[in-house]
Amino acid sequence: MAKTTRRVGVVLFQLGGPDTLAAIEPFLYNLFCDPDIIDFPFARIGRKPLAKLISTTRARKVQHHYATIGGGSPIRRFTEQQARALQAELESQDLDARCFVAMRYWHPFTSEAIAQLEAARCDEVVLLPLYPQYSSTTTGSSLNEWQRLFRGNLPAHHVGHFYRHPMYLDAMIEKIDAALSRFPVPRRAEIVFSAHSVPMSVIAKGDPYQRHIEETVELLMERGGWPNGHRLCYQSKVGASKWLQPSLHRTLRNLAAGKVREICIVPVAFVSDHVETLGEINHEAREEARRLGFTQFEMSSGLNDSPKFIAALAQLVRQALGEVVHSHIPIHTTGRHGSPELLAAAGD
Repeated sequence: MAKTTRRVGVVLFQLGGPDTLAAIEPFLYNLFCDPDIIDFPFARIGRKPLAKLISTTRARKVQHHYATIGGGSPIRRFTEQQARALQAELESQDLDARCFVAMRYWHPFTSEAIAQLEAARCDEVVLLPLYPQYSSTTTGSSLNEWQRLFRGNLPAHHVGHFYRHPMYLDAMIEKIDAALSRFPVPRRAEIVFSAHSVPMSVIAKGDPYQRHIEETVELLMERGGWPNGHRLCYQSKVGASKWLQPSLHRTLRNLAAGKVREICIVPVAFVSDHVETLGEINHEAREEARRLGFTQFEMSSGLNDSPKFIAALAQLVRQALGEVVHSHIPIHTTGRHGSPELLAAAGD
């Protein structure tokens, strides 16, 4: 394949995370100022004061999670590793590509990625949200921010949800197999898929996230071929409103009551390790499992810069470049969730 003469910019979107303990509160403030997260009547007047109140209170509650994983989130490091690996993979396929990271709530912000894209003098751009399953609170918010800030006229291509992609599924299966191999009898361990929860009000408005998560689990179990028992749960709920259930904590208690003693937790909505996996699962849930009498607790690691995952992303980018029309998921998403009950992803 002859090397293309057109330079392609690829923008990798992620939530971001505070890189120090001092950055937790401003990170949360940015999150709760997002109109796709907090929206209610007269929100333009009340959103910032409310975001200040919530972020101040929430920062104290989540600080210990970040303290247990080294004092800050590793999500920037892992996402930048993914960007470098993806650029190298695309270049090995004779595509003149430049990859940039656009974090939604902490550095490098979307505005920083846009500046880098413009400096690189790219001829077209591929928008690549690193969320396998679509939600207006993640992909929708990131793409809305891009639309608000980008003033260029480059031809744009969009990668939509990719949880059905065979190479993505194979990358996940590789990580799950590695975790199961640590059990004396791998088939005996209960596989617990854990996804970030969202409020039921979001799902009620038509958000496909829950359906995408459930289908991801079905595809993984079918393709992985494991005989193990399995179940799906949700984590990281914030506030008093109803969120997707059952929770990870309730699931652990139910399994313990059912005399299950070996569990393998699979973070199924994330593509890199961060506070939800390293703090909430591998530290907090592991300690809870110990108290409940589990004899072995394992967690499959994040995809991070898994070669299979990077190859999947490269294929998604090339497919997007070959499309005449954008993905069937619209770039312009309204993200209207009605009230401040959506305190989603109050970690990175």
